[in-house]
Amino acid sequence: MTVLLDVRDIHASYGHAQALFGVSFQVEEGQVITLLGRNGMGRSTTIKCLFGLLPVSKGEISFDDKVTSTLPSYSIARLGLGLVPEGRQIFPNLSVEENLVATARITTRGNGKAQLWTLPRVYQFFPRLKERSANLGSQLSGGEQQMLAIGRALMTNPRLLVLDEATEGLAPLLRAEIWQSLAALKAEGLSQIVVDKNVSALLEFADRHYVLEKGRVVWSGSSDDLRDDTSVVQQYLGV
Repeated sequence: MTVLLDVRDIHASYGHAQALFGVSFQVEEGQVITLLGRNGMGRSTTIKCLFGLLPVSKGEISFDDKVTSTLPSYSIARLGLGLVPEGRQIFPNLSVEENLVATARITTRGNGKAQLWTLPRVYQFFPRLKERSANLGSQLSGGEQQMLAIGRALMTNPRLLVLDEATEGLAPLLRAEIWQSLAALKAEGLSQIVVDKNVSALLEFADRHYVLEKGRVVWSGSSDDLRDDTSVVQQYLGV
């Protein structure tokens, strides 16, 4: 498998407070990985570093063999990283359709191997968004807002989709719908990094898991490995 994202020994700080201490992991083409851990352990900080929102003080990040840890955020996004941020952060005063077209990016990425994401295709993937296309972002339910946030990221035609707190605050039925959507994206070959607390759901479709504790990767392994090692969940993921 081809390595798409390579994170090597990154360190990062907020002022004088160091938050990451040598985090390393890889994402291969078509692979889904997770970043697991309790709140405040470095998951969201790692994502900020991936997108250039927080500088890396040591170590290196490369995407598709291009070093990105020194690039501005807009250049990183143009390479093919799409973000579904924590809290969704949709535009509340724009309609669903306006939210989607605001981020649309025409690309020839994939050389014909992958179908491009367009407005009709997003509506086909999330029929509820088509039904609510004229509604303002502020008029959507939490689940609909999350679908919109995912659709908005897909409209950038990413090669790697990163989701921070993918199902936070959603009702069980809506969470299940989001998980089904992410599994469908994986089936199409879209690489993903998923941050979420719902370990049981992640075990069903993610390929590899990285557990963070106090800014360090303390465990990594496959879904089968995590199922077998119940001590990891108890020690690092339990409330």
